[in-house]
Amino acid sequence: MRIGELAQRTGVSERSLRYYEQQGLLRAGRTPGGHREYPEQAVDRVIRIQELFAAGLHSKKIAQLLPCMRDADGGPSEIATPKLVTDLVAERDRIDRMITELANSRAVLDEVIDGAADHRRQTADG
Repeated sequence: MRIGELAQRTGVSERSLRYYEQQGLLRAGRTPGGHREYPEQAVDRVIRIQELFAAGLHSKKIAQLLPCMRDADGGPSEIATPKLVTDLVAERDRIDRMITELANSRAVLDEVIDGAADHRRQTADG
């Protein structure tokens, strides 16, 4: 399939697909006319890349992890190493820390909102 079809099927821009290729995350063949041509499994690969970006991983880390993952189900491939588990646990721990930090920030913001709302009510009543 051509880049436009892959972009349409995955909801990812052509520019992003070119970036993925540049970063070694995605491979495309070339037609005799020089156009990119992707295999059917590229759809699963792009979806997997998007999920990893959404989890907060950067392209360099994704490039290290992708060879160890199957695209269709995200499970480990036959060449997965124990390092994959270590890396994924570290990323999950990082995400957990971010969730905790965000929850703390939200709690502080809630206090400020409540305080501002109370002050506004007192000012309006007074």
